[in-house]
Amino acid sequence: MTKSYKLNSQQFAAAFADLQKRCSVFGPKRFAGRGRFSDDDLIRYAPLASIDELELTEKSWFSPKELVFPPDETLFYFNGQQFTEATLPDNAEIVVLLRPCDINGIDRLDRMFLTNGGVVDPYYQRRRQRLHFFMIECRESFENCFCVSMQANRSDNYEVALRFADDAVEVEVAGGPFADIFSNFGEESDFRPEFVSENRVKVELPTIEQMPPEAYTDKFWDEYDSRCIACGRCNTSCVTCSCFTTSDLFYGDSRNCGERRRVWDGCHLDGFCDMAGGHTFRKGKGERMRFKTFHKIYDYKKRFGVDMCVGCGRCDDVCPEYISFSNCINKLSAMLKAGDKE
Repeated sequence: MTKSYKLNSQQFAAAFADLQKRCSVFGPKRFAGRGRFSDDDLIRYAPLASIDELELTEKSWFSPKELVFPPDETLFYFNGQQFTEATLPDNAEIVVLLRPCDINGIDRLDRMFLTNGGVVDPYYQRRRQRLHFFMIECRESFENCFCVSMQANRSDNYEVALRFADDAVEVEVAGGPFADIFSNFGEESDFRPEFVSENRVKVELPTIEQMPPEAYTDKFWDEYDSRCIACGRCNTSCVTCSCFTTSDLFYGDSRNCGERRRVWDGCHLDGFCDMAGGHTFRKGKGERMRFKTFHKIYDYKKRFGVDMCVGCGRCDDVCPEYISFSNCINKLSAMLKAGDKE
């Protein structure tokens, strides 16, 4: 049964400390002077030592996906005779404080790693099973967000929802093992989370039926050949990008002993499409932009019934060439509409 509570700042700090005794707590955290410019701060998901470290005023550069899909992960060890699966550093349950778009983003990863083709990725699954969502209420969007257009602005996939005010925190407990923490410290309330209903950035999505084969070969994509520099920031900041490569790390001079690692990769990066024999698909940057766009708003939806992109806008935030993915979608839709009229 869903219950809500209101806690003052001191009560919530005490509840947070109690929560930390049971599990690890992650959320967006500010790292002073660690940003892309000399005087910029970096905001990323990291362990929170106290609730005061939770960053609420700015969007994080990176998404929380590395909690379930790390940038660099050892899968197993080998010694020439046998394989040994790598163990997790600990078995602690993890609570992550995140916004609705990121909850929906991890849902997109779940479909890729847990249901795609009827195959379950065990390395993803073991991390995902210990993750608990505490949703941060999001009533106003950040710059470049277009989650409303992507229908990713709402979620009910959380155990706890939080509204942070100046002197109080309101909490809705929807389920899970954490209800007693807040009932012990707060008084009951009628709080229900609200969701952002309008973004400054709006995207008009083409329908699946509007995607003719000609859209794949149109000159529309050529502008990205000169603009994109293949840095891959859009891929690594995206909560739904799930591509990776594997590499073997050998110990010393041995070719028999070592470990296999899974490492993030992305469609914009050089070498992503390299094949045996020196063949390479999608050499041009525009071809890579086309591939990503179709995957985010067409291919994935044909398979799973929802768009892959959740409109968090991080790709627009981090691109050093100021390439806007939301603008790309709108231009594609406009081009397809013009084609229909002709």
